[in-house]
Amino acid sequence: MRIIRYRYHDHVDWGVLMGDVVHALGGSPYEDAAPGPPLYPLDSVALLAPCQPTKIVAVGRNYAAHAAELGNVVPEEPIIFLKPPSAIIGPEQAIVWPAASARVDYEGELAAVIGRRCHASAPPEAMHAILGYTCGNDVTARDLQQRGGPWSRAKGYDTFCPLGPWIETDLDPADLRIVTRVAGQVRQDARTSLMVYSVGELISFISHIMTLEPGDVVLTGTPAGVGPLVVDATVEIEIEGLGLLRNPVVRAAARPPAS
Repeated sequence: MRIIRYRYHDHVDWGVLMGDVVHALGGSPYEDAAPGPPLYPLDSVALLAPCQPTKIVAVGRNYAAHAAELGNVVPEEPIIFLKPPSAIIGPEQAIVWPAASARVDYEGELAAVIGRRCHASAPPEAMHAILGYTCGNDVTARDLQQRGGPWSRAKGYDTFCPLGPWIETDLDPADLRIVTRVAGQVRQDARTSLMVYSVGELISFISHIMTLEPGDVVLTGTPAGVGPLVVDATVEIEIEGLGLLRNPVVRAAARPPAS
């Protein structure tokens, strides 16, 4: 099942996408959701980020080749950090390049969306806590990150967490192709089978530190090939079985001079 959040004129709601038709969603997406009657053609709605998490837990250096390209070793346990919910945008919404940064990078990732409360769970149990998967982009102000210290500033700007286009509930995450394109040029092309820590291991590890709630998002790490975005270009994250997340890149509006 493909669960979406959408806007139709001034109405925002959950739905189920079946082919090119949006159907009503019977019940909560986190409690025995089921498709309802057809409502609108897909091209008549605006897709929004497919969830509203209380937190976004991201994972660093979860692909050995990516760790190596940044001069880092593979960690002995997962490296995790938080991105704020205010960073989330949906498909076709603009990533805003902040004036404080000279280099903003894409990081295409598989995102797991939690479907039920997960606390101190073993990996098999943690997998059962997942509602489904979506495409994610852990946008990073690389020059700010390289200054050292916590990554909250470099990875926490508004618009720095595109998610979408929907949540796919019937998907095996073990070996999916991830492709990132900038201005139509392939920049990342890898498979989730190259992860150092599997999705179940990651969610289990995180759940022993903080309780994961329905709607929370775990970004599972990016493969090799990270690099800079380009203002006025479009970045695409495409994951096998999940579809395409597309976002334009714009420069932050200049601040008016002080009066």
